[in-house]
Amino acid sequence: MERAPAPAENVIDGPPAWRRLAAALALGTLGGVGMWSVVVALPAVQADFGVDRGTASLPYTLLMVGFGLGGILMGRLTDRYGVARPLAGAIVALAAGYVLAGLAPSLALFALAHGVLIGALGASAFFGPLMADTSHWFARRRGLAVSVVACGNYLAGTLWPPVVQHLIETVGWRQAHIGIGVFCLVTMLPLTLAMRRAAPHLQAGAGAAAGAAGSRPLGLSPNALQGLLTVAGVACCVAMAMPQVHIVAYCGDLGYGAAAGAQMLSLMLGFGIVSRLASGWIADRIGGLRTLLLGSFLQGVALLLYIPFNDLWSLYVISALFGLFQGGIVPSYAIIVREHFAPKEAGSRVGLCVMATLFGMAFGGWLSGEIFDLTGSYTAAFVNGLLWNLVNLSVVLWLLRRPGARRLAAA
Repeated sequence: MERAPAPAENVIDGPPAWRRLAAALALGTLGGVGMWSVVVALPAVQADFGVDRGTASLPYTLLMVGFGLGGILMGRLTDRYGVARPLAGAIVALAAGYVLAGLAPSLALFALAHGVLIGALGASAFFGPLMADTSHWFARRRGLAVSVVACGNYLAGTLWPPVVQHLIETVGWRQAHIGIGVFCLVTMLPLTLAMRRAAPHLQAGAGAAAGAAGSRPLGLSPNALQGLLTVAGVACCVAMAMPQVHIVAYCGDLGYGAAAGAQMLSLMLGFGIVSRLASGWIADRIGGLRTLLLGSFLQGVALLLYIPFNDLWSLYVISALFGLFQGGIVPSYAIIVREHFAPKEAGSRVGLCVMATLFGMAFGGWLSGEIFDLTGSYTAAFVNGLLWNLVNLSVVLWLLRRPGARRLAAA
């Protein structure tokens, strides 16, 4: 399915790259439905199957685990075959998963459809692998381009929930899922035609410097650097999970109501889009590691502000700041991978970083809830988030002190 590029054509940073970027953003926005529809459908699914809230949350848990593990698989397939074929397969799996979920006679089958087809084999292809593929098509504006693709997930979180809720209210959750599956199949498959061209790093000489530098990135073995990035990814997202997962419950406990918390979450996502674009622009100027350091430091500042300020308008402002500060953190890992590893490894290594951030979000959301249960307050949970954020800062600062990091900055 991949087309060989014309060697004489300068595609990096050129019009073909920007057209491909537009298609990738569209795919990420449409395919991102898999991350959000299960949350919207939870009350209707719970009522239909007659289970408690914890049991009804199982599809979301399996979806997140599948998304994380599937990102590694899809990344490896992208490294080997190019991105078009894995995307086409993921679209078919995503559509089949939604149809199966709509027809599911039990919650177990509904959850399995989300974990395997929608998560692992479907939606996982529309985040990490798309960022890795996009990184091959840009040099001067690589950070901005990767961040644009990463915005697809946040755009999906903005656009899909009201659509899914409307469908559930008008035709029921089963028909809504079947309809989403058919819609994704019809609209997304044609977009893969724009992704057929083989990545520029497959051309002779392209990315050779990056490949050579990747032999001892920052003076470390590749696996050692990957391990440190994994630790950093888990740590930053344990911290990130506290406001994102618990802001609605926190507002309810303070007496402001769940609606106010939902508005604050929307503010986070909206400003997160701005953050991702701005962070990409910054990364093109100071590099991925420094951009990650900046985002992590500012995220820590926002977490710290949550502790002394808890009146309604302060929470609105801090939530907006939190979204503005943290949105560029996850895409920074994709940029770091492209700066320090061989291009042929980008898909699988970005997938590992994304998996680490997802596991950090899942663990952080659970841990914050446990801390609240033990203390009766979210103050200790915010402090816990700050401590994890310090772990991330420590790893990044240590990497920045490596001689290879200074040489890259000078270059």
